[in-house]
Amino acid sequence: MALYLDKLLAQLAYPLGLSLSLCLVSLLLLGLRQRRWSAAVSVLAVSWLGLWSLPAVSDALRLSLEGRFANRPVSELPSADVAVALGGGIDSGPPSWPYPNLGEAADRVWHAARLYRAGKVETLILSGGRQPWQGKGPPESEAMRQFLNDLGVPDAALQFEHRSRSTRENALYSAELIRSQGAARVLLVTSALHMPRALASFRAVGIEAIPAPCDFEVKPEPAHALRWLPDAGALAASTRALKEYLGWWVYWWRGWAVEVAHV
Repeated sequence: MALYLDKLLAQLAYPLGLSLSLCLVSLLLLGLRQRRWSAAVSVLAVSWLGLWSLPAVSDALRLSLEGRFANRPVSELPSADVAVALGGGIDSGPPSWPYPNLGEAADRVWHAARLYRAGKVETLILSGGRQPWQGKGPPESEAMRQFLNDLGVPDAALQFEHRSRSTRENALYSAELIRSQGAARVLLVTSALHMPRALASFRAVGIEAIPAPCDFEVKPEPAHALRWLPDAGALAASTRALKEYLGWWVYWWRGWAVEVAHV
């Protein structure tokens, strides 16, 4: 129940949810014949939604997270005892589906395969469970296994953490596997946007992981007028970044995250 409540409150805090909530408040004020207040709240709702829909604003927000880590080729990363690849990029679907669907963050699995094929690690820990609202079906770690097999990574190189439903649980349950192996050096694989919260979570449970970020979103682009026009894709991207900031704040407040310097 707590998990559902956390998700609901988060949705209400994101730009679209908050703007729609403000629109409802505006309608309520209008019904109470508070026309000036109703108009002011309506303007605030539209302005808030429009701000995060601007590509230039969205890029700046995401870069504030992604820019903390260098986008390095695998050849420049150190060798390690194990790499942990976090879920969130593959949809395993119902049991009747023969193949998983790749999401926007599927680069995480590709990058884990790169590390293995480059000889940086001999073991990959796949961390990803299944959310209760997704219904019955295999955990995401199983879908990751299937994709990695297709990329030529054998089962002998894989270990599975299939209980986690959040970044906090990724860290907690993966740490158990890491310690059981006596691994001293750990590479952490996740999207660059997600890396600050993920790395802080792992270090909060005593795992001094080395970041191996991937799935960088913000690209250098010349300034042009279109970057200041609202765009649905920019709104979605801004929401992902705000989710990370909100998640990091909640984790820090609960003692589940520690400060991490730029790498």
